[in-house]
Amino acid sequence: MNLFNELCSLLSLTNMVVDYIIVGQGICGTMLSHNLLKAGKTVLVIDEPGPYTASKVASGVINPVTGRRIVRTWEIEKIMPFAVAVYRAFEKELNTSLIRQTNILDFHPTPQMMLAFKERLPEEQEYLRIPDEIEELRSFFQFDFGVGEINPCWLIDLNRLLKEWRKKLQQKGILLEQRFDWKDCTIKASEVQYQHITAKSIICCEGAAGFQNPYFHLLPYAPNKGQAIIAAIEGLPATNIYKQGIHLVPWQDGLWWIGSNYEWDFTDLNPSETFRMKTEEQLKYWLKLPYQILDHMAAERPTNMERRPFVGLHPLHPSVGVFNGMGTKGCSLAPYFAHEFAQYLTEGKPMTPAADVTRFTRILSR
Repeated sequence: MNLFNELCSLLSLTNMVVDYIIVGQGICGTMLSHNLLKAGKTVLVIDEPGPYTASKVASGVINPVTGRRIVRTWEIEKIMPFAVAVYRAFEKELNTSLIRQTNILDFHPTPQMMLAFKERLPEEQEYLRIPDEIEELRSFFQFDFGVGEINPCWLIDLNRLLKEWRKKLQQKGILLEQRFDWKDCTIKASEVQYQHITAKSIICCEGAAGFQNPYFHLLPYAPNKGQAIIAAIEGLPATNIYKQGIHLVPWQDGLWWIGSNYEWDFTDLNPSETFRMKTEEQLKYWLKLPYQILDHMAAERPTNMERRPFVGLHPLHPSVGVFNGMGTKGCSLAPYFAHEFAQYLTEGKPMTPAADVTRFTRILSR
């Protein structure tokens, strides 16, 4: 945005009155602002543009099973079909392609993992199967212990969604592109004042910045660092996501997203040479095709110890809310719980207790 347009935007926001201020335009801020606008509410989204955030670095995969035990992710039976419907509706609204079924081919790294998959197969026939094209895969990969398929999985073009929704917010004149500062915010029982903007409530969808949020920093966040490499891989079919320790995920412009790791003990958010070397070692062992690394990204994730979202209003400051803590499941969780939260805010409907932030009332009341 050039200086003239920025000044015009700021002038138009002076003395603005809205129902909700939303801090952050990652997957959470995007989904919540969309739901509140659909409900006829007025919003202002405050988001500082940045190259690497957790949402922008995320792979965009919705996977119905998880972990070495290959168990269903929490509430996936209702959350996944709901999310798919939401992304398809976004496609129509934004007139762009955002979602496609892209199943995971899981290359078992050890005999034990192969046996674990086979043991789960008869118990989880809804999401697990043995793929038909195993021998064809030997043209692309080196593997010794078989392949399983997770079906269905979905791939979301998260960067395109965030970019196109940002354009919508700009067109509506309801996006303020600046760093949010609590020093400029006055919180009252039934009103919030930010600079020259007045709102009924402010909802914090700020991702990793929530770790320092003065109202919600006591929530059991568990910060971790995620890294991913973007590479060109010549000749690899983009029909699936491929997994063996690392994931190869079809990315934008025919490229591949390769990652990701979980670093719980880190001193900075810079891409590390150690991650790159380990990734290349795995690729040399597993992938038979030539590849070229084009980018290396890192970001801090807003994960939490419970692996359940933080959704709702502060028990002592009801004009301040939170919609955060999605962790690595943001693409699947955010659509469903944004809908629930919007219904709670606009109609008073109850939310899922396991996601409702009031479960931490004792902690937040300190």
